Amino acid sequence: MEAKGIPTVFTEILSGILVVAVVLAFIRLARGPSLPDRAVALDLVATIVIGLIGVYAVMTSEARFLDLAVVLALIAFLGTVAFARFIAKGGLPWDRS
Repeated sequence: MEAKGIPTVFTEILSGILVVAVVLAFIRLARGPSLPDRAVALDLVATIVIGLIGVYAVMTSEARFLDLAVVLALIAFLGTVAFARFIAKGGLPWDRS
């Protein structure tokens, strides 16, 4: 069975590699050691999940899943920018007492 010219075996191997990458990123997220390391690991998890969604979209030949990947990418980017601002300012922007 093929999905638009891409062998199913290839997409299954790629999915397996991405799942292993998510597990390793979650280990980094849990171990830390610092807050910025955990933020980068969380961003990495989001990026790998976007890759998994893309592979799944290719496997099922459903372009609708790519919309989900784009939305997740935008949310992950905004979260990363917000966290970078949090680190740069040294606290919450509304807590100025």
